[in-house]
Amino acid sequence: MVIAEVPSFRLLIGFCLVGFGFSFKGPEMPLVCLTDFQAHAREHLSKSTWDFIEGGADDCCTRDENMAAFKKSGLPIRLRPRYLKDVSKVDMQTTIQGAEISTPICIAPTGFHRLAWPDGEMSTARAAQAASICYITSTYASCSLEDIVAAAPRGLRWFQLYVHPNRQINKQLIQKVESLGFKALVITVDVPKVGNRRHDITNQVNLMKNLWLKDLGSPETGNSMPYFQMSPIDPSICWEDLSWFQSMTRLPIILKGILTKEDAELAVKHNVHGIIVSNHGGRQLDEVPASIDALTEVVAAVKGKVEVYLDGGIRTGNDVLKALALGAKCVFVGRPILWGLAYKGEHGVKEVLDILKNEFHTSMTLTGCRSVAEINQDLIQFSRL
Repeated sequence: MVIAEVPSFRLLIGFCLVGFGFSFKGPEMPLVCLTDFQAHAREHLSKSTWDFIEGGADDCCTRDENMAAFKKSGLPIRLRPRYLKDVSKVDMQTTIQGAEISTPICIAPTGFHRLAWPDGEMSTARAAQAASICYITSTYASCSLEDIVAAAPRGLRWFQLYVHPNRQINKQLIQKVESLGFKALVITVDVPKVGNRRHDITNQVNLMKNLWLKDLGSPETGNSMPYFQMSPIDPSICWEDLSWFQSMTRLPIILKGILTKEDAELAVKHNVHGIIVSNHGGRQLDEVPASIDALTEVVAAVKGKVEVYLDGGIRTGNDVLKALALGAKCVFVGRPILWGLAYKGEHGVKEVLDILKNEFHTSMTLTGCRSVAEINQDLIQFSRL
């Protein structure tokens, strides 16, 4: 036997070499948490792409607070585990808008997935279908809606709408997504104007120059629009306009971007079917509350009349558990999905989802929750450090 083939000897030699200042590249280490995928994406994506995905508005205070609020902000959210309960079987299944999902961890709408992986949103849709969760497809998808549906024909899909100033384009798009089998219309309400994203302004010359919006063509010509020629989002949209959208579709309407009890109460008054508590990942108005900090106010305001969801800052299974304990029916994950895409496309997204799902299962088990229905506010406390 050749001594260098003995694993323990190789390990000893390795330690010696490192001790003398030498290094060597061994097998690639597995990615075991979402921040590992973030680090990989930062290393492998172009600077303009990384800035677009990771950037926030102004000083990025809200972007960073979305994550910090789960851990250290103000009154930290701590878990109150209950033990000596039979947790040999833990069920993570739940429903959103009446549809069953395997776990309350779904995919938030983000645009231009082909920046991260050649198959873009088609890979994302396949991963969501395999995981039996919901994928909200963005208006600014870089693949056509038809291709996304064909890639994952059995997947649960909602469609996120940025309201276009041309009502005919909105109508055309809503009719298309309904005919393609999307199950809900998610109207983003927090972008009457795009936030001050400094990195995007700096990189504007070459950002996404080869990507095209497949589904925002003129109704007359059917042509697609490149990113840098997109028409502005309608800043005149108001509560009274919701009745027009409701007249256009039988799909349930979800409002994305609600942060206050006043707007939550108005949403219920205007007969929407759900609310996504969201600050747009910190990409719109900086220095607003973290999503998790706004959640309790919104949940209390709707009084159980509509389902409430959350996006922003979800990075661990504990984060998911805390959001559900504070009243969210489900959480939606944004940037980590793009990190997964940048790693291995569909399989990278699957790995990200599997990590979150496994962490959430552990969190449920270790706090004594045998089903999603058992997750409630008794599981958490707010403690001063």
